[in-house]
Amino acid sequence: MAFFRSLALVLFLSSLFLHAAIGELICEDLPQDVCAFSIATSGKRCLLETNAKADGKVEYQCRTSEVVVERMADYIESDECINACGVDRNSVGISSDALLEPLFTANLCSTACYNQCPNIVDLYFNLAAGEGAFLPDLCDAARSNPHRSMIQLMSSGVAAGPISSEDLALAPASAPM
Repeated sequence: MAFFRSLALVLFLSSLFLHAAIGELICEDLPQDVCAFSIATSGKRCLLETNAKADGKVEYQCRTSEVVVERMADYIESDECINACGVDRNSVGISSDALLEPLFTANLCSTACYNQCPNIVDLYFNLAAGEGAFLPDLCDAARSNPHRSMIQLMSSGVAAGPISSEDLALAPASAPM
């Protein structure tokens, strides 16, 4: 029995050394402080998740998402891009809601981010597209009129308002909005 435990340990350690020798980036092996905005060797995005422990404490774990990034793999986002784009490496889950914040959109659309950080731009491009918005148009609007870009994004359906479009269609013309 001891032989099999030793063999299992040797095989496990060998697999770790093999990953290190090959240079394979596996999300689950990444520390919390570089997980978000990284891309595994498989081309899948890494994401930071929380896990509630039995004692009530919360621990963070880096996981592999099912989102595949075209044309990028084996990538850990640089500190320069994290700062230029105004994102947080400790983000748990990433949402298109950030695009509603004028300061975030200004950072994302800045030359330092938009032209130098394709990983982050690609991520938010896809999030905006999922909400029916086109990131280059949002950035153009944000550069010329930040409030207009928020209105454009909200009208795309990203932000749920207190009144639905059906409610508006049924409301009398004199009803206050």
